[in-house]
Amino acid sequence: MKYMMFFKKKEMEVPSNQLPQHIGFIMDGNGRWAKQRHLPRSAGHRAGANTLKSITRICGELGIPYITFYAFSTDNWSRPKEEVDDLMKLLYDYLCNADETIGGERVRIRVSGDMTRLDQKFQDMIADLVERTKARDGITATIALNYGGKDEIVHAVRKVAQRVKQGILEPEKITEEIIAQNLYNPDIPDPDLIIRTSGEMRISNFLLWESAYAELYFSKVYWPDFDKKELMRALEDYSHRQRRFGGV
Repeated sequence: MKYMMFFKKKEMEVPSNQLPQHIGFIMDGNGRWAKQRHLPRSAGHRAGANTLKSITRICGELGIPYITFYAFSTDNWSRPKEEVDDLMKLLYDYLCNADETIGGERVRIRVSGDMTRLDQKFQDMIADLVERTKARDGITATIALNYGGKDEIVHAVRKVAQRVKQGILEPEKITEEIIAQNLYNPDIPDPDLIIRTSGEMRISNFLLWESAYAELYFSKVYWPDFDKKELMRALEDYSHRQRRFGGV
């Protein structure tokens, strides 16, 4: 008589000293996820919001101190007005209830992007949220909202140019460090790893300055299906990379 033995596959593990300190997530594929299920695109965005919550919690449990989510880009305004309005409402409601929706009471929440295009109510809510969570000691989750990498660099250069105009800074004294100090969140370290879902292989104007030496990982799954298993695959792959930063 033959016996078959089944063993549960051991969950992937990555040593803590090989984990990235900062992961950027390009949350792609919500609309296609919904289309596959004959649902409106808004359903995909809502499912994606649930994934954001779970990934924040998992990264916190793993001890990854910083994560950034690409929630709405400066280019997304070109989408149909109905979808943009729905996304804005979703983001507003989501951030209003951030303690419940973004991983718990220890999460420090930051927002990166040009807030001036949002209505005043939205801006005030974001300012209150950032202030209210700034002293927390858990993971820092940044929401990139009305964000574009090129736009961020333009904003930084304008701030530096204003200092030159005022005679505070000489042009020849401008360095990479000075530019970096004028980005949206200069106190947050550059991302070590950028993960994009849905199989698309580009970074789409995300953290262009900060990701100069980031490792890139492209997952084929749509963002609403991105779970701990997929995250661990990305982290395991990252752990085998040799980061030389231009050296040998």
